Amino acid sequence: MIRILSILVGLFFTLALLWSFGNGAVNFASEGLPHTAETEFHEHPKHLHLASDGMFGKFDKQQLQRGFQVYKEVCSACHSLSHVAFRDLKALGYNDAEVKAIAAGFQVPGLDPNTGEATTRPGLPTDYFPKPFANDIAARAANNNAIPPDLSLMAKARHDGPAYVYSLLTGFQEQPAALLKEFPDSKTGPGLHYNPYFANLNLAMAPPLTGEGQVSYADGTKATVDQMSKDVSAFLVWTAEPTLDKRKQTGWPVLGFLLFVTVLGYMAYRNVWADTKH
Repeated sequence: MIRILSILVGLFFTLALLWSFGNGAVNFASEGLPHTAETEFHEHPKHLHLASDGMFGKFDKQQLQRGFQVYKEVCSACHSLSHVAFRDLKALGYNDAEVKAIAAGFQVPGLDPNTGEATTRPGLPTDYFPKPFANDIAARAANNNAIPPDLSLMAKARHDGPAYVYSLLTGFQEQPAALLKEFPDSKTGPGLHYNPYFANLNLAMAPPLTGEGQVSYADGTKATVDQMSKDVSAFLVWTAEPTLDKRKQTGWPVLGFLLFVTVLGYMAYRNVWADTKH
């Protein structure tokens, strides 16, 4: 009796949950999204293919080095990379001397050994990338009252992270006439820049990549806006998950081992219980 009662109670709650879900779906479909400039003109990220994509993908170290160069020469003026240490760059193919030189090119917070006062010093390989602004107030003052986000985990923090970054960097444009006609109050304000790949369509960040040759790649690759955007997007995939290659390399043997153990266990089960009558 108790078992039957438990089944009935469970069935009741299951039906109630299904009804609530169905009712919510019907209401959403009937009402739809609100008719705003954001819902009408916001676009999904463009397609972006990187060497690290897919189950068998792995990082293209040349591209990662190009992406780091874009970050260092362009993005680091506003955006921090606080979860990455200079020594981590060895994974991109830089040797110890190159890492040391890169670190020394950045000024990091330090203390005067004589007075104990806060100061700055050239970076060391063990240091993490410094923040470009002393505090949030300074960051807002320099960026139209907006705080540039840290980029360390950006490829994980946004849906379709790499494609989102790529689309954002290549998506700056003039507001379409259709938007201004349908939503006259949506005109981009002073200090803002229209970008359909950003949630509210307007960014305080000016287009950071402005034209071909803004960065001179060491490997001779033509530095178009599209190429630089792809490269820095690939670099941010690495900063968000530097162990991606190792995870994939480890994952396949583990899956093979689990499959082997499963088959072995099933065969052992059949062998042990072969003479047992059910």
